[in-house]
Formats: sequence, C-alpha cells, structure tokens
Amino acid sequence: MKKALCVISGGMDSTLCAYLAKKEGYEIIALHLDYNQRTMNKERECFNKICKELNIQTKYILDVSFIASIGGNSLTDYALEIPKEKLHEVEVPNTYVPFRNGIFLSIAGAIAEKEKCESIFIGVVQEDSSGYPDCSEKFIQKASEFINEGTTNSCKVQIKTPLVHLNKSQIVALALKENVALEYTWSCYEKEDKACGKCDSCLLRLRGFKEANAKDPIVYE
Repeated sequence: MKKALCVISGGMDSTLCAYLAKKEGYEIIALHLDYNQRTMNKERECFNKICKELNIQTKYILDVSFIASIGGNSLTDYALEIPKEKLHEVEVPNTYVPFRNGIFLSIAGAIAEKEKCESIFIGVVQEDSSGYPDCSEKFIQKASEFINEGTTNSCKVQIKTPLVHLNKSQIVALALKENVALEYTWSCYEKEDKACGKCDSCLLRLRGFKEANAKDPIVYE
C-alpha cells in the first residue's frame, strides 16, 4: 500500500488533510511536533485521539522545543501578548513562529524518506489565514524541491496541500462532508480547557463555522 506522511498538529486543517489522505487510499504515518507552545498538551491530546479515530498504527511525536528557545513569537514567549479581538489580514501577527513549517517539513522529509512515503500531507492555508509566509503555495513548491534534492534518488516525495486555496468556511464544509471528528480538533492559541474565542485562530475558525451555517463542537469561554 502507498504511504503518506501526515503532519498533524491537532488542528482542524491538518486533521482534515489526514482524512483526505486516508480517503485517497494511503497508509498514514502520522507526525506531531511539540515545540513548547502554549497549548502543547491539548494539541498532543487531540493528535492522539485523531490517530485512534483513523486507526493510524505508526506515529511520531517529536520534541522540537529548540523552536521555543529561538523565540520571537507569542505562542512560545509568554512575555509577548497574543493579539485578540481582530484578524490580522495584512500585517503578519506575532503568532507567526519564524519558519516553523520549514522546520517541520525538513523533519517530515527525513521521516518520509525513512518510511518510504510517496507523499507528505500538510494543512497549510494560503487564502484565508493570518498571512504567514510559510503557508503559501510558492513556499511549499520550494520545500518540495529541497526535500527531493537533499534525499536519495529512490526518494521521490510530493507535498500535498489540498486546502491551500480554500477559505475556512469551505474547509469546515469539507470536514463535515468527510465526517471529520471536529470535536477532537483544537485551534486556540492560548487556552487548553476552553477555547478563548478571541485569538486569530479562534476567530478564523468561528467565522468558518458561521459562514458554513454549522455549529462548532468544541467549547469556548
């Protein structure tokens, strides 16, 4: 059976990508990365639930806490305040973790080579996000090039980003259509018990559900 390495954060987008990979007939190798973000424990809990839901047998949970040591973002640096109450649709907010997807995809490339995966699925969204530069289609194309250039000739990996040009309401609608266990996903940047409902990620998620005329199954403050 063909294999896909799915980078699963525990969020709605990456979870939907894993469901789509399974629908395409891939055996899924799941990758989760802990980088001492504020909601690390909740995200890991969601990841494990999603893996159980999809009957994923091979999974990696890796400690990449050096990202927090680099700092420069409010997800790992408690001295910085997470922006609330407004979506940053032009200016890149301080929730951007410098080159995070570049780091994640480097690791994913290594595991994909080891596990003999032909595809890497990652839930980047360019059209309806906070403007993170490492979520663009152009960046993913470059990442695909460097992974294939830096691995053995027998390793030919395609990075798949099925959501890159969708907005959040389209993502919610597709997730509902595919019967994704959305109750096991988490988007909040700050809280682990009840989602704050005010950070960029919560606002995007809530807007997506509203525009899709659907109710979000997770609990908000």
